[in-house]
Amino acid sequence: MLIKTLISGFGGQGVLFIGYCLTTAAMDEDYHTTYLPAYGPEVRGGSANCTVSISDEPIASPVASAPEYVVAMNNPSLTRFQNSVAKGGALLLNSDLVTIAPFRDDVRIVRAPVVTIANELGNPKGMNIVMLGVMIQHTKLLTLAGTERAVRKLFAEKGQHLVEPNVQALRAGFAWKTA
Repeated sequence: MLIKTLISGFGGQGVLFIGYCLTTAAMDEDYHTTYLPAYGPEVRGGSANCTVSISDEPIASPVASAPEYVVAMNNPSLTRFQNSVAKGGALLLNSDLVTIAPFRDDVRIVRAPVVTIANELGNPKGMNIVMLGVMIQHTKLLTLAGTERAVRKLFAEKGQHLVEPNVQALRAGFAWKTA
């Protein structure tokens, strides 16, 4: 098994942190994994993306030429990366900010209102962690328990007061179901 995921959005939306959490969770579940971030010189407000590969065998290259999953947190990300997702893969869209329709009909489309969910939780900065929960639910890449351990570990390093609100965001994303 080798599964590649590309996560993209504006700098400041936490897309690189989604990838870092995913990678940390994969390691916790004893998978081989790579994490390759990419961002423009302006970082906040500019384009940012990362690729995460998860495998049960060593990974030769972190480059994901045809990822099974593409997460688009905004319109420019969908426009730029929808062609790269492998046939039969999935596009996971932040439906609060992705207002254009994908043209692909050979991939599964998952639209999740992650900004709305995060705001309802009182944690607007947690929209990326909501999307991580949506990803885990709809891709079955990793377990919720393993991902929660990664979220707890990484947020504890930033401040203990951030742990529970982000665990709630992860669980809310995981619990969200498409219509």
